[in-house]
Amino acid sequence: MRYIRPTSITWWAGLLAMLTGLASIALPATGPLAELGRLIALLAGSGDASPAGLIFLGLGLIGLRDRIERGFRGDR
Repeated sequence: MRYIRPTSITWWAGLLAMLTGLASIALPATGPLAELGRLIALLAGSGDASPAGLIFLGLGLIGLRDRIERGFRGDR
């Protein structure tokens, strides 16, 4: 469970990016959830970032934080 670090700002940034990407995939463009979909689109940069890109960015941030932390400790 070394990847789950709720005290890390990088972990929260990665989680938010992942959740934004997942929400933009799951929410419909029309219907009662359209307003929430627009909010997610604003968080994603108004459609500039693809959902897959946001998900991979989030996973990368979480993995990078772990790797940097292990590098400072000397673990491999």
